[in-house]
Amino acid sequence: MRAKHQRTLESMFKKPTPPGIRWGDIVAMLKAVGVEVSQRSGSRVLLKKGAERMVVHRPHPEPKTGRATVRDIAAFLEAVGVKP
Repeated sequence: MRAKHQRTLESMFKKPTPPGIRWGDIVAMLKAVGVEVSQRSGSRVLLKKGAERMVVHRPHPEPKTGRATVRDIAAFLEAVGVKP
C-alpha cells in the first residue's frame, strides 16, 4: 500500500471523523487493500471483500465524502480485518 493510501486509511479511523476526505482517495485506498468497488444504479457503490458486502452512496456533486459515510466505510474495513 502506498503512503498516500495509508494516510487516507489513518484519517478515516481518527476520532472525531475529519470532514472532507476525497471520494477518489477513499476508492484508491479501498482497491489497494483488496476491496472490490463496483458502481450500481444511481450513486450507489457496492464494496465487497470476501463474504462482507456494503452499499454506500458516492458523494455528488462535491468530491468530498460525508463523515457518516466515512465512519460506515471504516466499520466495514474493520469487519474485514483492515486497520491502520
